[in-house]
Amino acid sequence: MSYLVTGATGFIGQQLVLQLAKRKGTIYVLVRKRSEKKLEGLRKRLGAKASRLQVVHGDISKRNCGVSADTQKQLKGKVKQVFHLAAIYDLQHEDDDHQMRVNVEGTRHVVKLAEGLGADSFQHMSSIAAAGRYRGYFREDMFDEAVEVDQPYFASKHRSEAVVRRECSIPWRIYRPGIVVGHSKTGEITKIDGPYYLFPFLKKLRKTLPPWFPLIGPEGARINIVPVDYVVKAMDHLAHKRGLDGQCFHLTDPSPKRAGELTNTFARAAGAPEFTMRIDARMLQFIPKGVRDSIIELPPIRRIIDGVMHDLGIPPLLLSYIDYPTRFDSHDTQKALRGSGITCPPVEAYAPALWDYWKRNLDPDLFRDGQVVADLIYHPLETRWLAAAAERGWRAVD
Repeated sequence: MSYLVTGATGFIGQQLVLQLAKRKGTIYVLVRKRSEKKLEGLRKRLGAKASRLQVVHGDISKRNCGVSADTQKQLKGKVKQVFHLAAIYDLQHEDDDHQMRVNVEGTRHVVKLAEGLGADSFQHMSSIAAAGRYRGYFREDMFDEAVEVDQPYFASKHRSEAVVRRECSIPWRIYRPGIVVGHSKTGEITKIDGPYYLFPFLKKLRKTLPPWFPLIGPEGARINIVPVDYVVKAMDHLAHKRGLDGQCFHLTDPSPKRAGELTNTFARAAGAPEFTMRIDARMLQFIPKGVRDSIIELPPIRRIIDGVMHDLGIPPLLLSYIDYPTRFDSHDTQKALRGSGITCPPVEAYAPALWDYWKRNLDPDLFRDGQVVADLIYHPLETRWLAAAAERGWRAVD
């Protein structure tokens, strides 16, 4: 079995390549020439299997993904499965034509390339964002029922999925993961998203208040997060299982926590005080949406909200998840994974690993030269981290 993977330089893509490398066959990775250096770390992790990783230069924003005619001729008949993960993920901007072009037209170009290469199947990485803000349970066999998909990222994932469903002439399978966080065992991740935006805030709370101090906060809707190792293991298993063509799979947590519960889970991992009193955002739903929106847009209220969000580095769009109305049914996925041993772990089991990795590798304070690195616990595993800190002139304190 040979594969062609787009998005292999991204975090999920790298993890998927490592998973696919456990099987036999060549793994072709489509990358732009200027991004090829990003594969060096992946090659090191593959070790002796690195020779099975073959680079195909291209760009999904171009026709035939920018792959030369000679290369297409060489690959024709060799690639059995195409895994399309390359996409732009941007919640910061409300109007991003580039995001739409890459995610939608890029998917169309990859589909055409896969067809031209004679691939046996097309494995498409979509997102729960494709459902928009559907109210209630969104099943895996639902698509056209999506509503409120006008936000650029939501729209781009919905439309790119439509390309696969309506234009792909070879067998396809679609995967909709929740908000992907780090590895459940190591905490490893390379990007900030979802709950990670709360971590600097929790760090400030830990420094300012004792752990027992009671706080009041919103309860919010259920937020579906999943560790990356579950996503790639499930995707790999489902892609190789017979009889699943033309289906969509929700790679989600079957028991997601509400925003308030999730915040407290990470607060415990961080040693920060918890929100012992949580106000359910649904209590405000008796106020007409138009009135609520008008209140939020009042200049004094907007200045306060924008100021707080800016100080915490949180994209404004994340506020919409406070009352996110969509739940995701994953019965088809659970049925197809039965007997494989692949299950989504509860967030309590891996929250400490996510927090630990973040504070050692992604905490913005680590990248401010000359700043004191606080709350560092001496441990043998931190030797390499301490050496790197010393090189930057940082000093650690208890």
